[in-house]
Amino acid sequence: MECKNDHSGNSVKDPGMGPRIVLNSYSGANIEGEAFVVDHIFSYILQGKQDVWLADQQYAYREGDFRFFRRNQLTKYVKSTTDGSFRSIAVHIDQSTLREMSEQYGLKADGSFPPEVPMLIQSDILLKGYVDSLVPYLQQQQPDERIVALKTRELVLLLIQHNPGFKNALFDFSEPGKIDLEAFMNSHYRYNVPMDRFAFLTGRSLSGFKRDFEKIFHISPSRWLVQKRLEAARFLIEERKEKPSDVYLDLGFEDLSHFSFAYKKAFGYAPNKKYS
Repeated sequence: MECKNDHSGNSVKDPGMGPRIVLNSYSGANIEGEAFVVDHIFSYILQGKQDVWLADQQYAYREGDFRFFRRNQLTKYVKSTTDGSFRSIAVHIDQSTLREMSEQYGLKADGSFPPEVPMLIQSDILLKGYVDSLVPYLQQQQPDERIVALKTRELVLLLIQHNPGFKNALFDFSEPGKIDLEAFMNSHYRYNVPMDRFAFLTGRSLSGFKRDFEKIFHISPSRWLVQKRLEAARFLIEERKEKPSDVYLDLGFEDLSHFSFAYKKAFGYAPNKKYS
């Protein structure tokens, strides 16, 4: 999972290569951020709660939940602590591992899978036993890569055994096809990601994305994004009486001063003037 940033100020690199098993552990304040999901991710919440946004839909998860996130998605999240801590286990299932398994076991996608939403998986004894088996390895500073590879393969087989439909998600190696650009942008404008990411997710080259965008919106993507985010901010501040400091990050602005400057330039007054 490529993390653009989190609201604690930490940045996370984009792995996107090889299987990974990660113990996420935070203490203190809640953690907010956004991410581009590079690999399929299986996740289990050990402690705390997590809200996840895909497009403009929100999903809430709590301790004990198993989740599955399909690759090639933009997400926002809030990880909320319980008794001062949030902990989860995440297994990143990479494409190389899946291609090898497809060839070795003859596993192919032969049908459809639910839309790109985070899937809540019904718990069973095998999945719970699998997660419990990971804990000793995650207590090591650097788990053995060979064991990580084997445990990732084990998970893939367990998921298919749990629900054969997982085969159609895991072994679908196609990249995003050309989709409705207007609908996609209207539901994803809050995500602060590079323009080439928007292009990829709508099934276009960067030049094709910019060309199609201007045909639809009659404005450049960068200018449209700023205008769209400012309009949403104005509604939240003036109609819903939310504080500027509570909305700017969720709308894709990187810092409050830049947001305030852009807001005043667009509407003629600072955002805190209308709020006060």
